[in-house]
Amino acid sequence: MQDFELFGNPFAWYAEMHHNTPVFYDPEHQSWMVFRYDDVKQVFSDWKTFSSKIPQLPEQTDFTESLNFTDPPKHRTLRSLVAQVFTTRRVEALTPRIAQITRELIDAVQHQGAMDFMHDLAIPLPVIVIAEILGIPVGDRDDFKRWSDGIVVYDQDALTAMANYFRHLLAERRKHPGQDLISDLIAVQEAGETLSPQELVDFCIVLLVGGNETTTNLLGNAMLCFSDYPEAFAQLKQDPQLLPLAIEEVLRYRSPVQAMTRFTQVETQLHGQTIPAGKMVTVWMGAANRDEAQFEHADTFVIDRDPNPHLSFGSGIHFCLGAPLARLESKIVLSTVLERLPNLRIAPNRELEFIPSVEVHGVKSLPVLF
Repeated sequence: MQDFELFGNPFAWYAEMHHNTPVFYDPEHQSWMVFRYDDVKQVFSDWKTFSSKIPQLPEQTDFTESLNFTDPPKHRTLRSLVAQVFTTRRVEALTPRIAQITRELIDAVQHQGAMDFMHDLAIPLPVIVIAEILGIPVGDRDDFKRWSDGIVVYDQDALTAMANYFRHLLAERRKHPGQDLISDLIAVQEAGETLSPQELVDFCIVLLVGGNETTTNLLGNAMLCFSDYPEAFAQLKQDPQLLPLAIEEVLRYRSPVQAMTRFTQVETQLHGQTIPAGKMVTVWMGAANRDEAQFEHADTFVIDRDPNPHLSFGSGIHFCLGAPLARLESKIVLSTVLERLPNLRIAPNRELEFIPSVEVHGVKSLPVLF
């Protein structure tokens, strides 16, 4: 199957893979593909066998020293340093500001009776929030969204531009520290360890791309789920207390990140297949989240599904550091939408254009009426 066929609806392919070839080698992508829940979870949990570190790096220095691409003990050090400043308390303290930004964005369009849900709400909100956390000037936000979108589709120029911007900003903050996360990251240390210049740049990139793409697509995908399952949406409007469960089900049913890669350190067995050392392994979280062996009625959006042990934020040592922020932003935005735009619906006869990526799942634009 061609990649572009999978952008919007990979789910039939996932079901076929679950039944026929849950682990197989794809010569076109030179990667072993893993689809079933238990196998995906095993890859995530066994970092000694399935490494996050990219072997034989291309001619690239940026984005190579990030949390995403390191193993213990380095990963442990990086994560403990970052966790000192990117805390749950810091995230929770953003609640009033996220609520204010949400109100302002809705105020700007409410009189129109229509908007583009992505461009008017789901895209700007996370960008504003993460830019404020990092201490990025207001005038630079549009650049950041453009670079972030580029990085998701492997645009090297976008990555270089963002990295160079952060190098400049970090140099400024070293001279003139502020009340922002970047200043705190420069200052943080543990047992004599500090973040190197490249580690600082890479963490800023991870936080900005992850903190903005994940929430944006989680919000847009929530609208797609509610549109496809109007009875569930009606149930949520009647009982807004279901919202946290609904958000988890959106994460499972239409995972904003569908796949990640790992690399085998040693020869290993997975689901009866022998995977040699030094091979790329693609774990399909989006497929794991639709595995009938783990989730009853896996291909149905069940708004009050509980428990819901989806793998959308990963699992094990690499569990997404930004998950609390994505959940908080989604809860505030969707509760405000339910309250202020109760008749929100996707505009009829609209052809949806999905992001051109098999790893990231979401729409570019989403016209809605209310």
